[in-house]
Amino acid sequence: MAKAEVLRVLVLDGMLRKLNRDLGKLILGATAVVAIYFGVNFYIARRLYQAGTYLSPSFPLVWFIIVYTLIAVAHILGRLALPIAVKKVMAAIGSLWLGAFVYLWILMMLRDGLVFLARLAGWVSPAALPRAQFWATTVVVVLTSAIILYGIYQAGKTKIVSYDLPLRPNQSGELKIVLIADLHLGDTNSEARLEDIVTKINQQQADIVCIAGDIFNDSYRNIRYPDRAASLLGNLKTRFGVYACLGNHDAGQTLPEMMDFLERSNIRLLTDDYTLIDDRFVLVGRLDPSPIGGFGDLHRADFADLALPGDASRPVIVMDHNPAKIAEYGLGIDLILCGHTHHGQVFPANLLTSAIFPVSYGHYQKDSASPQVVVTSGVGMWGMPLRVGTHNEIVTITLR
Repeated sequence: MAKAEVLRVLVLDGMLRKLNRDLGKLILGATAVVAIYFGVNFYIARRLYQAGTYLSPSFPLVWFIIVYTLIAVAHILGRLALPIAVKKVMAAIGSLWLGAFVYLWILMMLRDGLVFLARLAGWVSPAALPRAQFWATTVVVVLTSAIILYGIYQAGKTKIVSYDLPLRPNQSGELKIVLIADLHLGDTNSEARLEDIVTKINQQQADIVCIAGDIFNDSYRNIRYPDRAASLLGNLKTRFGVYACLGNHDAGQTLPEMMDFLERSNIRLLTDDYTLIDDRFVLVGRLDPSPIGGFGDLHRADFADLALPGDASRPVIVMDHNPAKIAEYGLGIDLILCGHTHHGQVFPANLLTSAIFPVSYGHYQKDSASPQVVVTSGVGMWGMPLRVGTHNEIVTITLR
């Protein structure tokens, strides 16, 4: 066998081995997530059923299992080839259940811990234990319901958050940026809020609007009224235009349709590319490093390989959806605009995102020589129409 042919075989063999390893990790990870999800659901269901049998010894087990299972898998049923009306109901139930699941899990564990301590301290006798467990479970259900109702209310509001940032001492004039991210068009309630979002953005009288990724929710076809959404976004009013970069959900088979939608909306997409704003600022848009379904022939380049203007006197602003990669930007970059984290969206997930990302939310600068970073919690939601301990926001940034 020729040397070149041997090399080609070795390369292909290496690629197949890597693919098998990656597929194995994916299957293992998915199996672990499914096992945890259904394991925790069994734990929650058992506690709820115990409360039901305390009220009535003849509490119907079969019907309880059927109803609970349908609720627990509603978000999966909402993606199947079912009648539209059924899919909408299942998707709505499933999205709310994801939030309820989180808080039922946390509060049920707290309930068990408190009941255990009460028994250990002798405050609850064995005879009084079923009654104590019932009332503890009732408190958990009431608290969870209150949190979900509050989360729905909070999810309907949009906050304006403003930053006034110094740029360079020798920079003349100022630039007003409106930053949004994570619209997730096609997800629950995303289109219903779009008109209000556009109105609020226009009230800020921005020089430019930057959309830092996740405009879509995995597929263009998830948008129920795409023409209306494109028309609304096309009504954004700015001095120098609307610009966007792609997030991890702005990918997959319908990417060409997504790009056509942005063009119809008068939104300029920057894919590892840049544009000059008023011949004074350089605006760069990065490709996300982990697109769900891929960007086709587009691939994120090393930042050093991007052919930016050679004139270092112009401040450089970078849109990069995921703040996990901000360490690759150093001298010569003035401001990085990110989204992606949702700041956890619901407490206590914001504690997790704060631990995972260099910055999960707000303004950040590692030191005086490093770029300034602004991470928005997003103007929309993903998975569940809830905000607990966080908020939807439109960010205004004035660079002076």
